[in-house]
Amino acid sequence: MDLGGLVLRAWATPGHTDEHLAFLLLDGDRPLGVFTGGSLLVGSAARTDLLGAERAEELARAQYASLRRLSTLPEEVAVWPTHGAGSFCSAPAAAKRTSTIGEQKASNPLLAAPDEDTFVKQLLGSLGSYPTYFSWLAEANRRGPKVVVGDPALAPLDAARVRALLADGAQLVDVRPVVDFAAGHVPGAVSIPLRPQFATWLGWLLPPPDAPLVFVRNADQDPAEICWQALKISYERLAGELGIDAWVAAGGPLRRIRLVTPDAIGDAPVLDVRQDAEYAAGHLPGADHLELGALRAHELADGPRVVMCGHGERAMSAASLLERAGHRQVAVLVGGADDWAKTTGRTLTQGA
Repeated sequence: MDLGGLVLRAWATPGHTDEHLAFLLLDGDRPLGVFTGGSLLVGSAARTDLLGAERAEELARAQYASLRRLSTLPEEVAVWPTHGAGSFCSAPAAAKRTSTIGEQKASNPLLAAPDEDTFVKQLLGSLGSYPTYFSWLAEANRRGPKVVVGDPALAPLDAARVRALLADGAQLVDVRPVVDFAAGHVPGAVSIPLRPQFATWLGWLLPPPDAPLVFVRNADQDPAEICWQALKISYERLAGELGIDAWVAAGGPLRRIRLVTPDAIGDAPVLDVRQDAEYAAGHLPGADHLELGALRAHELADGPRVVMCGHGERAMSAASLLERAGHRQVAVLVGGADDWAKTTGRTLTQGA
């Protein structure tokens, strides 16, 4: 492809998927940079298990060959990946967004693997969990989305209509901040605060997008942003929104979840719902661990517990799921492990 004197050349780089391509940007014969997509990442490589665990090793071997091909480019060539820090497509998450071939040859541990078998073992050993919606999004993308004209909106719903929808299988999602959800929420609502990671947790914590969704939001939260994030992972049955004041005015009950500061945990049992790598890097001594994304598949014994994550959003999501399952003695830690260590002067435990 000619871009006004620059040329974009496709390179086959299978691994993340069978058909994966990287795109090399050239000025004449001189390569300037490479859009590596889901192959070479900064300090890492994209995961190879999204097409099923049974193909992970086969694709990891393809990824090995693809990364070796990319590493033959001149050292000054810029590396522009699709995935960066925090992406669940990374294995593990990278720290930076861009780099160069030379920097990656010097610092990327996967490029330092002495042979293919070592590379495969290292790559597969670094794979963490990934959102449930990854399993259906490829087919949804193949079909294509419904056409949306203008900014989508959420229709206002009264309490009676919401009760009827919930009785028929709808899901109630409360996107308000942690403090607001803790102060009072509709029983059975799942807390998923509206933030850049909203779509990730919506598609991880809720069932596949067959049931209608009802949202609770604050007046200063953009309904179009809620809709766009839901629509981009194929949640298209957006029934509308319920105002918390309208719910209360109609006689609807509220539930509350206690917030706990780091100095007030005491000896209460702690459930840490961060990712495995986060937990291993440093956690409260004696804390139980279960990733938030795995919580729905586990039955926990009832009893008092303080749920924690890195800041509080994931912990409140977990607390709302536990409450919906019948747990009534759940509290949420304000802050995370580092806040606890700083406040109490105690040392975090490392390792799984």
